[in-house]
Amino acid sequence: MSRPAAAGANAMAAEAGSAKCPVCSGLAPALPPVDFNKSCEDREQPLLPPSGQSISYCLCARCGFCFAPAMHAWSREDFARQVYNEAYATVDPDYLGARPQGNAGALHALLGGHAARIRHLDFGGGDGLLARLLRGQGWQSESWDPFLEPDRDLTQLGRFALVTAYEVFEHVPDVDHLIRTLGRLTERQGIVLFSTLLCDGQVRAGEPPSWWYAAPRNGHISLFSSKSLELLGQRAGFRYHGIDHLTHVYWRQSPRWACEVFGLPKSRR
Repeated sequence: MSRPAAAGANAMAAEAGSAKCPVCSGLAPALPPVDFNKSCEDREQPLLPPSGQSISYCLCARCGFCFAPAMHAWSREDFARQVYNEAYATVDPDYLGARPQGNAGALHALLGGHAARIRHLDFGGGDGLLARLLRGQGWQSESWDPFLEPDRDLTQLGRFALVTAYEVFEHVPDVDHLIRTLGRLTERQGIVLFSTLLCDGQVRAGEPPSWWYAAPRNGHISLFSSKSLELLGQRAGFRYHGIDHLTHVYWRQSPRWACEVFGLPKSRR
């Protein structure tokens, strides 16, 4: 997990009322703060008592990206101590088992017929359960989690025809580093299939982010609009296709199997 060089300055600027958008460099006014213990499990009532630590999100007026500058400036050690600690399963009970099992099943149902010719990487895959499940069904799957293995040499991984990133984007403090890393890991004729909920219409200027997905305790510190995903992808030469409000695709030149499955336009030769 990379810490952006400008994050500290942006955090201080946010305290003064606005910050620079990491996606488009637009002005992002600060929203009224929420308590750090706000989690995704606060559906009917707060799961955790107030921490007393306020977290402000900023909402870009140009591209709609919503982010928490103070947490963008945290170190990897800060996240390990305050977010991804022994209590994390309380606020995200599905991350160890149910989510990777469900995603593996859905991915095999969608692309299992192409598995033999697709080299696949599950990016941000935690302990690698999703990749292990797919290998058991004949996939060429690997897993890499940059938070758990921050010093791994990317040249050892190579490039992949399919990179998946399930529920990863919203956790990333350095979105520029994220997209450039995905660009290096993806074949020219390959795709990035990822999930993150769109914040379009969910977060409003001048209002505290009441949306359940805006959850500091879960580490949800980067909330994307469709426009911000499109602009971010352009940094790595990606085109963007939104399948629905949760699932998205980046690609440069679409392979035939992706055209068939996702309805992407055929690559121009």
